[in-house]
Amino acid sequence: MIQAIALLLAFQLAGETLRVALHLPVPGPVIGMALLLVWLVLRGGPDDALRGTSGTLLQHLSLMFVPAGTGVMLHAGRLADEAWPIAVALVASTLLGLLATGLSLHFLTRHRSGSPR
Repeated sequence: MIQAIALLLAFQLAGETLRVALHLPVPGPVIGMALLLVWLVLRGGPDDALRGTSGTLLQHLSLMFVPAGTGVMLHAGRLADEAWPIAVALVASTLLGLLATGLSLHFLTRHRSGSPR
């Protein structure tokens, strides 16, 4: 289990190092996750230790949101002051995300079958 956690942290560190060295606008953990994905694809998938450790981490994922929830509560006044812009941004981004997903699915399924509909 410790080796698997060390592996996950090593990929996160590698992603953060690349982000800082190359001045990338993407968060380091996201780059690390992409590197981990490439490594897992080249390796043929995770081993049992990594699978078990990641499963345990996912079972306790809700604990990772406690600091974020605390931060939101610290800025409740600011959120109340800017409720309308936040609500409009949330609704607009949700609609755009649904539209992009629907169009992508339509495009991929249409071209997958080989015949236009």
